[in-house]
Amino acid sequence: MIDANGLRKGITFELDGNLYKVLDYSHHKPGRGLATIRIKARDMRSGATIDKTFSSSERVQDVRLDYHMVQYLYADGDNYIFMDNETFEQPAISAAVLGEATQYLTENIEVKLTFFENEPLDIELPTSVELKVTEAENAIKGDTATGLSKTVTTETGLQVQVPGFIEQGAVIKVDTRSGEYLTRV
Repeated sequence: MIDANGLRKGITFELDGNLYKVLDYSHHKPGRGLATIRIKARDMRSGATIDKTFSSSERVQDVRLDYHMVQYLYADGDNYIFMDNETFEQPAISAAVLGEATQYLTENIEVKLTFFENEPLDIELPTSVELKVTEAENAIKGDTATGLSKTVTTETGLQVQVPGFIEQGAVIKVDTRSGEYLTRV
């Protein structure tokens, strides 16, 4: 069991038979009385988010998670197929559970897959990925003094703000935590 005070961003816990991962956390201590802990959490199986408030005296059930390094293979309809680097098993995770992480998945990228009792639940992306630009507007010649930026679309469908010199076909490095452009590769 974990005290509600121990809940932080990234912590996974069990509540009412469901597994939740804390996305956002805030602690509020009024002048009198018990402190309250407000969290925003994502259901690890369905992908739905909830807002929940706990008193500081409440406890939640902690869970034991296993992690395996896997390689992304392909998307099959609404499921994303991975291959375990050690056992060569091929677990599938639905797009609803992965959420925005699907926009950073390219063939053969290695990610850390989270398991709970042999059930694949979530992935942890590397901090940056390289994506090929598939659509880009042409920059206006001579408009470089103002730090021109434009929006491009990558091979995964992710839209990124980039400097004006990035053209279609270029490979860029993108931060997976913020979705921001880092550099041209």
